[in-house]
Amino acid sequence: MKDLKWFLIRKFFICMLFIFISEELLNLIYKKWLVFFLSGLLHIDQLSIISDEGNMMILMFQMILFSASRLLPEAISGWVQAFIGRHMSNGLYLDIASPVLKGVTDRRLIMLYQLAVILVFLGLFFVTLLPYLLAAYWYYKGVSDKVKELLQKEKEQKEVYDKQRNLLLSDIAHDIKTPLTTVCGYAKALADDVVESEEKKKEYLRAVYAKSMRMDELITLLFEYVKLDSSGFALHTEQVEAGEFLRENIALLYADFEEKGMELAISIPEQFFFCEMDRVQFGRAVTNILTNAVKYNPKGCKIGISLYESAQGSLQIRIADNGTPIEEEFALRIFEPFSRGDTARRTGGGNGLGLSISAKIVRMHGGELTLDTTVRDGYVKAFVISLPMNRQC
Repeated sequence: MKDLKWFLIRKFFICMLFIFISEELLNLIYKKWLVFFLSGLLHIDQLSIISDEGNMMILMFQMILFSASRLLPEAISGWVQAFIGRHMSNGLYLDIASPVLKGVTDRRLIMLYQLAVILVFLGLFFVTLLPYLLAAYWYYKGVSDKVKELLQKEKEQKEVYDKQRNLLLSDIAHDIKTPLTTVCGYAKALADDVVESEEKKKEYLRAVYAKSMRMDELITLLFEYVKLDSSGFALHTEQVEAGEFLRENIALLYADFEEKGMELAISIPEQFFFCEMDRVQFGRAVTNILTNAVKYNPKGCKIGISLYESAQGSLQIRIADNGTPIEEEFALRIFEPFSRGDTARRTGGGNGLGLSISAKIVRMHGGELTLDTTVRDGYVKAFVISLPMNRQC
């Protein structure tokens, strides 16, 4: 809608500029050349029009009707003129003084000459209106084409959305069906007393529990993903100091980093950076990225977490690692729902929703989440969150 608004404003001002320049050029042509040319061509010494009506368009119309009616037979001409006089004006007088008419007594020839003069002036009147007509047509054509373009774009976006939705539903069904099949198989085996060993029963029960928890995690993430798009959802923002906020979220996963023997390189300046954010939702976005760093990297790798102000004045949260590189093809769609790399597929973990949720939450805060695969300083990849800062705090 914003693009359409500025498109219409631009078109309008171009139309106004075109009309202004056209009027100035026409006035110049009329004054410098056309008036003298027509005076010589038509031999008009004097032209006077008297009408009870002040409207020029009505006056022009009356002139044509009156002049044309006098070319008709006298009985019909009188009736037409009487009708026009009753319904449009009480009086209309046209007086053209020209040497061409000297000695001419035929009323019809005089009327033809007067009509020719009127038609010439009507032609000039049309030429005067031409810039307005051209501008109106150009504006209509431009707006019509723009609306068609927007409708086509909306149609294409809907087709893409429908395709993504169908793929999303297909992936959901697949991710739920796989653990559900295992749960059903183990449950049936236990219910039919196929398994006699107590140790084996416990193993089956542990598998049922693990698969059930996997389905629960998937459904919870799916609920969070859908909730972000629901009409009733709204962020509850407040002024947050980004440095302290980031330290709190790192602390929540500190035990997980220690368990995998990961080295943390944290760079958060003492300077305060304030942002408008929803603590809960934005915390989820950051936690998802940190959790992925723990889950999909080998033990003992280095994780670099930094906070700084970019050259463009935005706040940057950078989470880098020297662990498993991300294949180029997967990097292009890593923020799409249910996108998973080879590591997630091999381990059977992950569902491809975490990063998609993070990207959506960051966008709702007016920021952007990107993947940088060209990082240096010993890292192989970095997830970078860019956020607008509040400089009044």
